[in-house]
Amino acid sequence: MLARFERAGLVVRRRPEDDRRRQVVALTAQGRSAFETLDSRSAEEAAALLAGLDENGQRRLITAMGTIAAELGDEPRSRTVVIRDLRPGDLGWVIQRHAELYAREYGWDARFEALVARIVADFAESRDPRRERAWIAEVDGVPAGCILCVRRDDDTAQLRLLLVEPRARGLGVGGRLVEACVEFARAAGYAEIILWTQDCLDAARRIYQRAGFELVREAAHTSFGHDLVEQYWALRLRPLPPALAPAASARRGRRSSRR
Repeated sequence: MLARFERAGLVVRRRPEDDRRRQVVALTAQGRSAFETLDSRSAEEAAALLAGLDENGQRRLITAMGTIAAELGDEPRSRTVVIRDLRPGDLGWVIQRHAELYAREYGWDARFEALVARIVADFAESRDPRRERAWIAEVDGVPAGCILCVRRDDDTAQLRLLLVEPRARGLGVGGRLVEACVEFARAAGYAEIILWTQDCLDAARRIYQRAGFELVREAAHTSFGHDLVEQYWALRLRPLPPALAPAASARRGRRSSRR
């Protein structure tokens, strides 16, 4: 092939004086012109292929190409983590990934998927944008986590449906999602944010503890086909006047008896 390129005047070859086993190949002026023509045609063909994709399709394609390069390449690469608002289709992804991951990792049955679907449906149908919000975490442009902040009552927000994909664990995704949820609840004027979880979810519990949540109560129960220990955690977002503290504590106890 090199010989044909050389006969066509596209390249020149020489052997370095310090190592006659090697060949140095360089393009001639004619070769550079031919390369530029081929490169331009290749770019035009690629642009024509991409023109048939919308923005989301182009994003998925670029992400897939990056994944292939990362998996087949030798060099480790930095991961880009983005916390963003919802887009169309995200809530369906939230339900699907909760169902799949909890079935695979904990053996929870379809009743858990039904619970997640109800939470998501209630959020989608009656959300107050001023006081309720959801976030998706992306790693290298691909959804890798989620969280919801929903209204429990005028003074109380509830953190719901924290999830981090296995491939994104260890990147701080869960902590960033919880931070976004807490900061939104504080800015929305809530006095407290609560959450309901299970004691077997060790990684999530550590994230809540680092964020300042305190365990309120726990109790054994049977759900999703397993014997579990449910836990209720809370974080004060602003201090209560001393006269209201006992009443608030009693209300918290009543709330924690319901999911």
